[in-house]
Amino acid sequence: MNKVEAEFGNLVKAFRKRHMGKGPREIRTTFCKHWAICEMEGNLSPVEKFIASAADGKQALRSARTEMVKEMYRLHRPVEMEELLGANFVDLFVDIDLDKDIGMSIFVFDENIEKKFSM
Repeated sequence: MNKVEAEFGNLVKAFRKRHMGKGPREIRTTFCKHWAICEMEGNLSPVEKFIASAADGKQALRSARTEMVKEMYRLHRPVEMEELLGANFVDLFVDIDLDKDIGMSIFVFDENIEKKFSM
């Protein structure tokens, strides 16, 4: 992970903490073409882990951790990320494995950020 990828991960963590109250414990970011791929561990709070232990709670939590996260980025444009990359945020794809507490977010930008920041 290069310096810009690490800084991008810190911005993702800060954004989630600011808008969700908790960011991931660990994050690894990789740039691939127009994508910033973030692998995140330690996403769930103790309350969310308790909710995920029930079958019906798992579906509600999964929805919250995917659709609501995407909506947050639509409502609160990630300006700091755009400024870091010099590219415009286009879309976000999100998934989470609640049992393993591992999430994946793929941020799509309007420029090839891999080419822009490759060493």
